[in-house]
Amino acid sequence: MQPQNWSRHQLAVLISEKIKNQKNRLSVQFEQSKESIGYFIVDELMPSEIAIAIHNAFPKKKNMKLNKSIREWKYIGVQMNLYNPLLEEVIYAFQLPEVVNQIQDICNIKKLKADPNLYAGGISTMTKDQFLNPHLDNSHDKDRKNWRVLNLLYYVNPKWKESDGGHLEIWPKGILGKPLTIHAKFNRLVVMATHNHSWHSVCKVMTDSSRNCISNYYFSSTPLNNGDKFHVTTFRGWPHQKIKNQVLRLDSTLRMGIRKIFRKGITENPHVYKKNNT
Repeated sequence: MQPQNWSRHQLAVLISEKIKNQKNRLSVQFEQSKESIGYFIVDELMPSEIAIAIHNAFPKKKNMKLNKSIREWKYIGVQMNLYNPLLEEVIYAFQLPEVVNQIQDICNIKKLKADPNLYAGGISTMTKDQFLNPHLDNSHDKDRKNWRVLNLLYYVNPKWKESDGGHLEIWPKGILGKPLTIHAKFNRLVVMATHNHSWHSVCKVMTDSSRNCISNYYFSSTPLNNGDKFHVTTFRGWPHQKIKNQVLRLDSTLRMGIRKIFRKGITENPHVYKKNNT
């Protein structure tokens, strides 16, 4: 079968088997890191020919939405029926029970819920000079009913080198500490806990090549940490960005104030997959 013809169910079997075979190691990795920001890494998640096909299926940047501000600079896509069907299949493969249940067991989180709305998920492309400042993800789903607890990032960038940048940075001791850099390696899955202290960022891309990523979030009826509180996506500057950090603090305070008045925001968040759209 040609890689582009694989279904979400077939892909989910590949993903779940790969995770299952490393379950003990992944459980230890998450357990040892969860006091700060829990995470685990799975390399060579899928057969390389499938991962390459996924990379090749990414749309051109002109067909994606550009998010450019002092907070971030990247291209995103969430209206998946506008793109190559393989992209939708792989995104929803991560949401099938055989995958969700494996990750639930590894992280010891009860009743994980996948997100068919792809709220803040979907696909993203970053290229030369693009970045994502240190931030906390929005604490809830689009209806503010469930807590965001896990962030799944699957990288499909062939021959991506460490010098190419665009790597995930997690900040176990907060943004005044030093980040742990996780290489955006080809065919790598990173699963990261999201809570009130899970600061993370993407360092600047240093190459003209595209850094392509597939993102999913898992939710739960309870937060990971007992002290977690509702918050909007909250940005800060990197330690060397003193002025930008103050601007981003004010920006986050203003947006949080709006959400205290308008529970779901003034307007509907557009970063949601509307499946009745064509």
